[in-house]
Amino acid sequence: MEKTFRTLSLSRLTPALQLQLERLKSASFLESATNVLAIGKPGVGKSHCLAAVGYELVYAGHPVLWTPTSTLVQRLLAAKRDLRLPQELAKLDKFACVILDDIGYVQQNRDEMEVLFTFLAERYERKSVMITTNLVFSEWERIFKDPMTTMAAIDRLVHHSVILDMMSVESYRAEAASQQHLSSTRPKKPSSKRTTPHEAVLSLQNLDASCTPTQDELGAAANEQVLTSPFVAERTSGNPRIDDTKSASLIATDGTI
Repeated sequence: MEKTFRTLSLSRLTPALQLQLERLKSASFLESATNVLAIGKPGVGKSHCLAAVGYELVYAGHPVLWTPTSTLVQRLLAAKRDLRLPQELAKLDKFACVILDDIGYVQQNRDEMEVLFTFLAERYERKSVMITTNLVFSEWERIFKDPMTTMAAIDRLVHHSVILDMMSVESYRAEAASQQHLSSTRPKKPSSKRTTPHEAVLSLQNLDASCTPTQDELGAAANEQVLTSPFVAERTSGNPRIDDTKSASLIATDGTI
């Protein structure tokens, strides 16, 4: 499914969040190198919200990179081992905005933590970063391990930032699963169609007529010595601005929007 504003269920979000997202669509936050952080529990739509903003940035002509945080960390770590980290950071500097998805799931060792911090420090007050996470800031030491490094990273990110607080939003995945369970266990309603008195009388008359044998039938029955018993089997059966011709090409397989 395309993660655009057209497919985003804004009604699930608070009015304050809706207003923040509407302002981000203008891309004006890129001019001041403002960061965007979407914080919330799993399944609330953090990635969808930032992807939708990313689409708007692309339509406005800005280069954007979408990548899982773990993928970027491994990319930077490999560059560091090959002594080409400055060159790799220069490549990333060409993007007006880099979207890091799921930073809270990354459990880095010290080397991985250092390259991630270096990346964030390089973009500070120069280029924007958008991040999704399921961890509140008090839990970010799980990411950067060292308290001082954690404080320094948070300080650089929130100094110029927009915080999308989605901690109170309910998981749409849990809601969908709950609705599916309810629909599968809900008993089917009996038919509400009622038989009118006139229809009942006609039905009884037809039954009497079908049960009364004719003279020919009586004669045929007398000549037959084999009793037939018919069997009838019944079978029931129950059973905001997006161009479709362009949107499919916006996100490449390597994660570039």
